[in-house]
Amino acid sequence: MAVTERLHQVRQRIIDAARRVKRNPDKITLVAVTKNATLEQIQELIQAGHRDFGESRVQHLQLRAQEISHWLGENQGGGLPAKSEIRWHMIGHLQRNKAAQALSIADLVHSVDSLRLAEQLNELAARREHPARILMEVNTTGEASKFGIPMPAAIHLAEQIETMAHLEFTGLMTMAELSSNSDEIRESFVLLRELFEEIRQKRIVGPHFEHLSMGMSNDFEIAVEQGATMVRVGTAIFGATETNSPQEPCGNSQDRV
Repeated sequence: MAVTERLHQVRQRIIDAARRVKRNPDKITLVAVTKNATLEQIQELIQAGHRDFGESRVQHLQLRAQEISHWLGENQGGGLPAKSEIRWHMIGHLQRNKAAQALSIADLVHSVDSLRLAEQLNELAARREHPARILMEVNTTGEASKFGIPMPAAIHLAEQIETMAHLEFTGLMTMAELSSNSDEIRESFVLLRELFEEIRQKRIVGPHFEHLSMGMSNDFEIAVEQGATMVRVGTAIFGATETNSPQEPCGNSQDRV
């Protein structure tokens, strides 16, 4: 099956899930995670009108962004979008020593999970003209294998992030358990939505706080039903075989898309 057909299927499933709970599917962004994609598949999606792409590792993000930027530059005037129209999302764990590299590419960092990382991004963003757009990653399952701020500490970190002048704090992100139990998956998303609503009710955050990034290939429909505004889908679009990524060990659940 062509990658554009799989993209269409995923989009239709998002539409169906949104309609089941009377949500507007146009308010949900599909981030195509390119970890297992070939360059040709990414190009095909761009030609089909897709604009949001994500990577979980900084070196992969750099590689993909460079490849696509070069391709678009070489083919301007051929009906392709401008480079600025492609939006890159950093969705995986971000080490502070790689924050500058990620920030130079990513339109949105989904995975801010500590005060020190937030401070680093704020300091880096102060050197440019516009703030860094970020989401706070929350560990809603309590699993030691997952990154993310623990639930009991999340509100305090949100308060600290909101004081940083060069960050645009736009919402929350989480990953559910890798489980076949839909109730367990749903609980993770419910917890994030409730935390999101509590942060808004306490007026900790400003008007940019509007996104819930949750849901991947195995659970994005449940995430949509629970309020996701962004879903991060790789395998359901590109398949599960790694084809064009630098080889490195995969030691945590952020690699699951």
